[in-house]
Amino acid sequence: MTLRSLDFESSASTSSAIAANIHKLYYFFATLSTIWYNMAMSKIISIVNQKGGVGKTTTAVNLAAALSEAGKFVLLIDLDPQGNATSGLGIKPDELQHGLYNVLMGQARGHDVVLNTAHAGLRVMPATADLAGANVELVSMEGRESKLSDIVSELRHAYDYIVIDCPPSLGILTLNGLVAAEHILIPVQAEYYALEGLGQLLKTIELVKGQIKPNLEILGAVITMFDGRNRLSGEILQELYKFFPDKIFRSVIPRTVRLAEAPSFGKSVIHYEPNGKAAKAYGRLAKELLSFFGEKNIEIE
Repeated sequence: MTLRSLDFESSASTSSAIAANIHKLYYFFATLSTIWYNMAMSKIISIVNQKGGVGKTTTAVNLAAALSEAGKFVLLIDLDPQGNATSGLGIKPDELQHGLYNVLMGQARGHDVVLNTAHAGLRVMPATADLAGANVELVSMEGRESKLSDIVSELRHAYDYIVIDCPPSLGILTLNGLVAAEHILIPVQAEYYALEGLGQLLKTIELVKGQIKPNLEILGAVITMFDGRNRLSGEILQELYKFFPDKIFRSVIPRTVRLAEAPSFGKSVIHYEPNGKAAKAYGRLAKELLSFFGEKNIEIE
């Protein structure tokens, strides 16, 4: 072996080491980029329960408002043809020319129909009366279950959180809400009748997860309309644990007159009675949710 061959082997060894390090750096920055991308993209949460009168829209509106008060930029999508989430934030659906329906039908872009609210960080994609027709019109469309998902994909870069208020049914609109989401929050009224249908809802979610959206996750249930004076409310909690073991939010939403009044004034309870029990409960729920996503030490203003 000559000196020249030793130099060549040494050079080859050095080049190999450099190449290996470059390879490692490439994967390091690729991983870092993926983590940053996931952190930068908004969290998409659908509020779902096919039973009406359980505080679903109330939770969607006030959770979105509480998240915005925590300094987050939030989009609330009103997927319910009744338009209560829209009117509950002071916007009159019957006075709007365009809304979510027009976006679903390809007649407008999502950015063009989004409206500001009284909360600085909260915007809403409103529902209009036309949205009821989408239940029929979507059925014959190709990719009908993914129409909302396509809309959300175009918008999500602009928001920290996207909250979807689904209709009280398991129809095509709710299916769109499930497919568009990554996380599911289920409001449950503290009454026995409210437990009816939960099994079917969970089966539907599992079906969507198994066939369309593998990364769909149930965040858990949040108890609404809770009356601590009623012994039945405590018994309902025990029943709920059978459906959602380890997935019941500690924040419980009380039944209050002010919470029921707020929508008629076009306000979230966060603005209507900021120091009331309901506003504080939704503030705690928002903090609990933010903590779940790794955001701690957040103050709700």
